[in-house]
Amino acid sequence: MSDFWNAVKTRRSIYAIGKDLPIAEDRVEEIVKNAVLYSPSSFNSQSARAVVLFGEQHDRLWDLTKETLRKVVPADSFGPTEEKMASFRSGRGTVLFFEDKTVIEGLQKQFALYADNFPVWAEQSNGILQYVVWTALADEGVGASLQHYNPLIDDEVRKEWGVPETWKLIAQMPFGKIEAPAGDKEFAPIDSRMKVFK
Repeated sequence: MSDFWNAVKTRRSIYAIGKDLPIAEDRVEEIVKNAVLYSPSSFNSQSARAVVLFGEQHDRLWDLTKETLRKVVPADSFGPTEEKMASFRSGRGTVLFFEDKTVIEGLQKQFALYADNFPVWAEQSNGILQYVVWTALADEGVGASLQHYNPLIDDEVRKEWGVPETWKLIAQMPFGKIEAPAGDKEFAPIDSRMKVFK
């Protein structure tokens, strides 16, 4: 089996993560940079944006996410939410994924016939970027999961890290040392998910 397929099969949602990494932070930066550069986008729009948070900056993200959720989750059921935020915070860093609305709106004006499709295509392209980063991290032995606390945390993220107003937050990917592997994965029958016609 090729290294590519091994990487695809290795990528799983890893929730038990720690502060230590099997690779240097510079290597994580390189992975994200290459993913941003080489992941495809419709019309070569290159509208995806990424922010990588390490250490105290990463901790700050999950602290502010917890406090934001505290305002909307009932106090008597906040315990599981607090535990979940602590599990993400226990990692080494987080990748924040964005879409630059200016780029998308520019394409909508330039190609009016496809205007309704550009936001959809941008989300699809961003999903590819997320998958490339996630799979590349897994290939290096780094655990990660994909989270979606947007739009609840958008304003706080924008203020805390000076993110432009035109960047729309799409997802958050906490990562770190794998402290416990993912559980077994069950697969629905492939015949119900794929058809081949010859």
